[in-house]
Amino acid sequence: MRPELESVADEIVAEIRSSIPEYRRPLDGPYGKSITAGVRHAVSLFVSQIADPGASKQHAHEVHRRLGQYEMREGRSLDTLQAAYRVGARVAWRRIMEVGRRRGFTSGVMSQLADAMLGFMDELASVALDGFLEAKASSADALDTWRRRLLQLVLERPAAPPEAIDELAQLVGWTRPKTATPVAVRPLRPLPSGHRPPLDADVLAELSGAEPRLLVPGTMSQARVAALERALPRCRLAVGPCVPLEAVPDSLRWARKALSLVDDGVLPPRRVVPVHDCLPVLLLHSDDALAAQLRRRLLATLDGLTARQRERMLDTLRAWLDAQGNVLDMAERLAVHPQTVRYRMRQLENTFGDRLRDPDARFELDLALRTLSPRDKPTLPKPRTRS
Repeated sequence: MRPELESVADEIVAEIRSSIPEYRRPLDGPYGKSITAGVRHAVSLFVSQIADPGASKQHAHEVHRRLGQYEMREGRSLDTLQAAYRVGARVAWRRIMEVGRRRGFTSGVMSQLADAMLGFMDELASVALDGFLEAKASSADALDTWRRRLLQLVLERPAAPPEAIDELAQLVGWTRPKTATPVAVRPLRPLPSGHRPPLDADVLAELSGAEPRLLVPGTMSQARVAALERALPRCRLAVGPCVPLEAVPDSLRWARKALSLVDDGVLPPRRVVPVHDCLPVLLLHSDDALAAQLRRRLLATLDGLTARQRERMLDTLRAWLDAQGNVLDMAERLAVHPQTVRYRMRQLENTFGDRLRDPDARFELDLALRTLSPRDKPTLPKPRTRS
């Protein structure tokens, strides 16, 4: 087969150029040299592997990887590149059959050659595909697209296969961490179109969608938080707990819930909301309908009271639970005289009765109080000023 190598390589190049319009360009420049070199390395290595199955493929792989990169940079599509390999396989097999007839190859030998040739061409096409994708990922816009896709894969439910995450992570140069910290982002003012904040290279970001988010490898240090604040000055950030990578979707969901609780006035409107500091609040508000039932049961007990009386009763109940019934502690919390506390405690007893002595009932009252948001509290009339 060796005497056929040069002519079959020329035939493959000619067939590719004649059957695929994108390749009909002069061959005397870098473009032509790369195509010709790729084909010649391929047919030469194929024959060398038949003679010596242990022959190194490293050089041929590098040639075809660069060929794939060159094709992407030339603006040709992946389909065009794959079509070129199919044409090469067809021409090569046609020549093998001619040689086989002249040399009297048996059907068994021809079958082995067919399997070897098709497998070899698939291998080179796969190497060129890797080069194509690497070049595509190296451009700024393409890299952003692939990184957003990687973040989407990490957040998918049901979970994406680890192999898919690893493959895409390798493509964009992202080292897959064992743990990561998601950040839910809430723009306080609209972000400029196409805005690319100066984030660290290892931070995955999706800021253009309806629910902007970031993913930071490992734990979130104070230096990293400060860097995010500088990079996103118009945004509120809810930092989820650091969790194993497969648990990131849950952590991000908690961070988004924290942002909504800030909107509702349940959590203070800080620029950075550390979710690990408010996990009990998130748990209490994880089922809004159930929390509303608790509030209704609490507030139904106070039906018939005026807005001022209801607020005083809720404040007293909260102080009683927090101070575990200690009168002096309650007086300090309420900023009233201890005698006033004793009077209010009698009112509390009359209103809630045995529920104050039942541990389960006390726990329910405490939960209900903690689910109250500012909009649930009575609006009191402003005190009249004396003229």
